[in-house]
Amino acid sequence: MPQISFPGEVLAMTGQAADRLLKLDNGDAALLYLHLLRHGAQTGLRWPEDRLEAAWRALQQQGLAPERTAPAAPPVQEPPPPEYGAEEINQALGDKASTFPALADEVERRLGKKLSAADLKNLYTLYDHLALPAEVILMLVGWCIEEMERKYGPGRRPFLSQIRKEGFSWARRGIDTMERAEEHIAKLTRLRSREVEVLRLLDIQPRPLVEREKTYIAAWDEMGFDDETLRMAYEKTVMKKQSMDWGYMNGILRRWHEKGLHTAAAVQAGERSGGGRRPGNWGQEPAPADQEQRTRENMERTRRLMEQMREKNHGL
Repeated sequence: MPQISFPGEVLAMTGQAADRLLKLDNGDAALLYLHLLRHGAQTGLRWPEDRLEAAWRALQQQGLAPERTAPAAPPVQEPPPPEYGAEEINQALGDKASTFPALADEVERRLGKKLSAADLKNLYTLYDHLALPAEVILMLVGWCIEEMERKYGPGRRPFLSQIRKEGFSWARRGIDTMERAEEHIAKLTRLRSREVEVLRLLDIQPRPLVEREKTYIAAWDEMGFDDETLRMAYEKTVMKKQSMDWGYMNGILRRWHEKGLHTAAAVQAGERSGGGRRPGNWGQEPAPADQEQRTRENMERTRRLMEQMREKNHGL
């Protein structure tokens, strides 16, 4: 007698879904539906794009799949930064019409060390190649110092190579003015506070998050889910996977987001109306008061410093 069930995890499908798949009489559509049931996303299915698109369209016709997200465009290759020589760096440090000399002095002061030749090249890459204003670079340095102290304790300082890496990330996001830097830091500060709360919701002891986990939490914040809905998605994940699975939970939340379901009541009622985002209160939760105060103080110090640098340059 053939074996029609196997040990292991059980995947459930409604009778209505089975009837619709049978009505389709489409093997690819059935395979894709099983893949979505098993993994919660289309990723990992190594099909040509035209085959995947045809199967997805067939499922959509039967109401068995949401609107498909467009495949991500290949990342744009950034031109490598120039290799600055010692002569170029010395010339930049001696340029009295430039803000770079004062910037280098201030970065030295904040990091508490004499900048090496490699440090100066990294700093000049931010200033010249990325064309970030001096005030934005100081905001960047201040943020990186805060993060290092938060993770490893008071007095710890980042390397210029780490600051440069974060600077490239800021530049890709278009953070090239004081106003945009302030907005970005305010958002990061709020998300930093939110990460602790999300760990609690997911029954995870407080700990530093890896980048992938931070990316998931930031995306859920952007989508506008409330606490109860996150908890519901977590419980569904654990019931299906027997443990926390960030990718699977993200798949659940993305499907709800595509249907406009951002509250537990909406999910339970199966609402499909596109009534717009309904962000929960947690999305606006402020960071702890001491963190906000420290950030404001850093911003104000940076403003005063930039005013002094401009006045000095005008007086030359």
